[in-house]
Amino acid sequence: QGQWVESGGESVQDGRSLRLSCGVSGEAPSIYCMEWWRQAPGKGPKEREGIATIDSTGNTLYASSVKGRFTVSQDNAKNILYLQMNDLKPEDSATYHCAAALICTFTYSGVDYWGKGTAVTISS
Repeated sequence: QGQWVESGGESVQDGRSLRLSCGVSGEAPSIYCMEWWRQAPGKGPKEREGIATIDSTGNTLYASSVKGRFTVSQDNAKNILYLQMNDLKPEDSATYHCAAALICTFTYSGVDYWGKGTAVTISS
């Protein structure tokens, strides 16, 4: 079974940009939706916020908290998911997880596979 691994998280100042990546190692099942979720400090896994999703045809959906600032994309040939984050704010500080869903529901319970996450810290 494939494992998804995120990278790109770091500490930056307010207003800066970051790009997160998520790749899969090993054999990956046929996934219909790839998603980005984030878990704020002090909150549990079930309190994660779904922030962006992209399906196999390239359709995207964003949470209102990031719409217009974040962009999700994927390189199907390389099996890599990206999250371009612009105009970062302190409230964006969180551990960012990529997630894979066999059926697109963009809900916590609908996720079939989780990455372990990469930490993003935004200072003012």
